[in-house]
Amino acid sequence: MKKFNLFNEIITVNKNEVLQAINKNELFGINIYGKVITAPFSKKEIFIFKDKIEVTSVSGLTPQKPQSIQDMFGKNYQIVEDGERLLIKAFSNWQALIDINTPNASYDDTTADGVAEFGDKELENIGWNATEFNIDYRKLVETLEDTCDGTILCIEQEEPYQFSGLGFIANDTQAKNILFTYCQEHIKKIMSENNEFTRETLNDDELEALEYFKLD
Repeated sequence: MKKFNLFNEIITVNKNEVLQAINKNELFGINIYGKVITAPFSKKEIFIFKDKIEVTSVSGLTPQKPQSIQDMFGKNYQIVEDGERLLIKAFSNWQALIDINTPNASYDDTTADGVAEFGDKELENIGWNATEFNIDYRKLVETLEDTCDGTILCIEQEEPYQFSGLGFIANDTQAKNILFTYCQEHIKKIMSENNEFTRETLNDDELEALEYFKLD
């Protein structure tokens, strides 16, 4: 999986497309690739902006300076107008982007507690059964990030070190096959090396997990 670190990334967007979306006075989004999109949104979309922008009207009686694009987006976005392009940095809006993107994320790694579940039901079944053999979600996520296609939307700094991210797996079937095989091999290994996990000592939940991974 590839990291998309909002702390470093500058998203390039077509200025006219943004203005057209604003003028429609409807909800619209901008994804991490700089594409302006409107509803219905894809379930795999990753947003750096998703909202409806209310444009302040200008009265002839009390003339005001027209709103700039920066004013429209607000202080949590840094926007530079470069001809027909808008160059956007969105890291200051990270907390809002968590709320916007979490419903589409495969997993949430934005809290101190770490990953607690997978969004996909079949992946969650693997994660739930894997815990019976002390395979935690952190190890499963590391396996996915090392081997699967997808994107980690994150804000990451080195000084002081800070990481917070949402994972978006591109292909859930690929991810399921990789994790299932990983758990099978890991469970085989610990059962052969650890006396606490011999077949005779397994409880009912562990036996069910063994059956789930087709190792019974």
